[in-house]
Amino acid sequence: MKRCLALAAAVIAAFSLTVQSADARGRRHVAKEVKVAAIVTGAAATVTYFAINDWKWRWQNNSSGLTSLGAYAITTIGCAAIAPMVATVLVKRPLTMREGHVLAGSCVLPIVGGWLVDQAYRSHPEWEGRPVRKHHRKKK
Repeated sequence: MKRCLALAAAVIAAFSLTVQSADARGRRHVAKEVKVAAIVTGAAATVTYFAINDWKWRWQNNSSGLTSLGAYAITTIGCAAIAPMVATVLVKRPLTMREGHVLAGSCVLPIVGGWLVDQAYRSHPEWEGRPVRKHHRKKK
């Protein structure tokens, strides 16, 4: 019973980190669809991790022959590869570098990783880069 309560508290605390603080400029840097893609692919990676471990909470010798670290590496790489594809389909446009990095951060460290990457981009706006605009000269 204590484990269930601790797990419920952890889930509530984790979801509280996804709440966005007020921003006077009113500009969202990461689309809602990207957050949905991060949650869906992260959940799929978690399910895959537990499936590799024969649905056991503690890691033990299983039929896959992988260690705990090996399973984590495989599911993280798979999540980081698939999440941008899912997000691109959902937003119906190419992703920005920021969105791609947030997705990768969410795969490495679920929930908190994407938030940390987003905060790093907020602290360093020069990382985003600006698209080069072509200047058209008027013909004489």
